[in-house]
Amino acid sequence: MLGYAAMNRTLRERDPPRRCNRDIRKRTWEAEGIERVAELVERNFEDLRAILRWNRDRDIGFYRCSSTLVPWNSQFELDELPNYERIRSIATDCGEIVRSNEMRLTFHPSHWCKLASESSDTVARSVESVEHHGRWLDLMDLPRSPRHAINVHIGAHYGDKAATADRFRDVVTGLAPPARERLVVENDDKGSLFGVTELVDAVASDAGIPVTFDYHHHAFTDRGHTYREGFEAARETWGDVRPITHYSEPARLHDEPEAAPQKHARHVASVPDWLRAESDVMIESHGKEKSVLRLRD
Repeated sequence: MLGYAAMNRTLRERDPPRRCNRDIRKRTWEAEGIERVAELVERNFEDLRAILRWNRDRDIGFYRCSSTLVPWNSQFELDELPNYERIRSIATDCGEIVRSNEMRLTFHPSHWCKLASESSDTVARSVESVEHHGRWLDLMDLPRSPRHAINVHIGAHYGDKAATADRFRDVVTGLAPPARERLVVENDDKGSLFGVTELVDAVASDAGIPVTFDYHHHAFTDRGHTYREGFEAARETWGDVRPITHYSEPARLHDEPEAAPQKHARHVASVPDWLRAESDVMIESHGKEKSVLRLRD
């Protein structure tokens, strides 16, 4: 199946807009606190439900939800929200839509989420982030499986890749089950960082973490392997779960010749048949759901 990430542009442009990424700044949190956040969380889950229904009605079975679904979650437990029962009911509806239609719902925490950092503060914040994502998926009553993945990057090497991979494995081992059992790791888009085969050898084989194959990123970290070889190496780490891959095309190949090589195009021209046949493909493009519909049509 094909999927898209975060924003549904069609629903975002309606009145009222549907979106599940409402957030507030620090000064608003300090002034209005949990009451204001509770309102936003409820609206975010309501709109996630609307997005999932829209996807279902168009046979789009793969969606990556925004990581601001529950803003400021580091400051409270979910059941401390004054409208928790209402939120839990809506979240249960979301999970039911996903399960009954055999859909996939995933998350991709922000780039600052670095589980292998040399900074204990950064690691603590990163652990807190991925564990929040695990609790949100639990709230929706979705299985603890990489089918509903929490996708991260190692994202740095700190001058010593082997030591960085060791730290990553150690931190992952200590994660709470809702996060640990859903965690997957993706290849990076800078030549000095982690390619697919490095992740397979240094992380997946020891920690049992599936590797997400990012087709575009592989161009920067292929380590001498073809796209097909990179995908095959990643696929072996998923066990009985159908693998996730990410697919995008560089903007410079379309209408932005001066764009950085890593920048995604607004749409993609095509996806390799073998990639679609052997994995569920997250289309990473600025066109979002419109890119998926264009590809299918």
